[in-house]
Formats: sequence, C-alpha cells, structure tokens
Amino acid sequence: MKAKPARNDQGNFLYEDLIDQLNPKDPLLKLAAAISWERFEQEFPGLYSEHGRPAKPIRLMAGLMILKRLENLSDERVIEEWVRNPYYRPSAAKHIFNGSFPATPQTWSISASVSARKAHC
Repeated sequence: MKAKPARNDQGNFLYEDLIDQLNPKDPLLKLAAAISWERFEQEFPGLYSEHGRPAKPIRLMAGLMILKRLENLSDERVIEEWVRNPYYRPSAAKHIFNGSFPATPQTWSISASVSARKAHC
C-alpha cells in the first residue's frame, strides 16, 4: 500500500530543525541536497500496491538504500546508524532528531521482499 504523504508544513517551536544544527559542508548533506527526490516520488509509486499495510515513504526507502550502498552497511546496521548519525537524516527527510527507528530491516530490505515473494509462489 502506498504511504500517506507526511505533513511537514508546521515547525516545532521547542526544537530547532536538525538541518540547521548540522555542518552544511558535510558530504552527506551536499548529496541529499543534490538528489532530485521528486524524481523518486514520481517514478516509484507504480511499484507500490493499493492493498495491504501502509508503506514507508518513498524518500525514506530510497534514502536508506543509498546510505546502505554508500557506507557498505547491512540492513540492520544502516537503520542503527540512521538513529545514531544525524547526518543520515536529511537523506530521508527527517529533520528532528528523535532517536526512533525509521523502519525495521524486514519492512524495507530488498532481500526480505524477495524472500516474501518466493514464499508466496
């Protein structure tokens, strides 16, 4: 099932945006700014089903996959690092550092989805 669009139109007066606290010269921030995230949003919806459990946002999934490949991390490790490393957050459009997990490896990994498809065949 497609993810419901997140609303980011209202700031939080208690917390400064995470992006404003980070070094703008960091390579991961530069990469996140250079990527055309709208392109992912336009190209990937056809890969989602209209049925089943709601999906994670496309930018989150694409951002985690990019970080996984760039840093040569396992599914579990990229999620752990996403929680620990604030420079990973802009790649997934998360600007407030709340320490929560974006997903579990089972909900987003390619290997998990391929295994699930094989099990149903």
